[in-house]
Amino acid sequence: YLGQNYKNLSEIAEKNALTYLENKPFPHIVFDNFFDENLINDIKNNFPVDLNKTGHIHENEREKKLALDKYDKLSKNAQFLINQLNSYEFISFLNKISGIEEPLIPDPYLEGGGYHELKDGGFLNVHTDFNLHRKMNLDRRLNVLIYLNENWKEEFVGSLELWDNDMKNCVKKIVPNLNKIVIFNTNDFSYHGNPEKINHPNKISRKSIALYYYSNGRPKTELRNDAFQSTVFMKRPGTKDRASSQFKKIFGKFYLRTKI
Repeated sequence: YLGQNYKNLSEIAEKNALTYLENKPFPHIVFDNFFDENLINDIKNNFPVDLNKTGHIHENEREKKLALDKYDKLSKNAQFLINQLNSYEFISFLNKISGIEEPLIPDPYLEGGGYHELKDGGFLNVHTDFNLHRKMNLDRRLNVLIYLNENWKEEFVGSLELWDNDMKNCVKKIVPNLNKIVIFNTNDFSYHGNPEKINHPNKISRKSIALYYYSNGRPKTELRNDAFQSTVFMKRPGTKDRASSQFKKIFGKFYLRTKI
């Protein structure tokens, strides 16, 4: 399932761990052509034509996207790939390259993950992720994003933006090209998103697969006020972006909840 240059994951992790940890604005890494070309092309070609009919529609002032988190509705090769990315081999790679000490745990429920799609005009404002899996009661620690967009150009918009801790500057933009994987630590301060509206000249949508990994416990320094929170949207300087507000109680504690 891996590309020719990534067969030895242990070696890849060892060579890139320091780069991962030192990358700004928060630990992350990007690999191109990471998976077997035939596998990723098959997944791209069998991506649902009408995801809005089989998945979830998220449309409000902070996001406009489609998502499908039902494992049994994914293509066979998408299921195969997810199984590999939830294997001991790949999770060991993630632990090693990320420097996360707690054993990482995959999500069989694909909560918030699976297929993602942004059609023309779609966007996802800068945010931090929900930090607790509500079914497994585990801490969300790491995101893996796999892009399925052939010949995508920066001018089509849709680049993944990584913002600094003060939400003053976009430090990095990652164009979502086919067979690119982005891995990054997620916590209450890892601000990211693709806030500019998709503008492909041929109205082609931006497609991806998202997987999240968890642990039983995490450093308190990664949490805001030791609170559980759902997705928290942020305001970019000089924009009319609306920040999240409102608290809701869960598991006897309060967590931030997006106010729609």
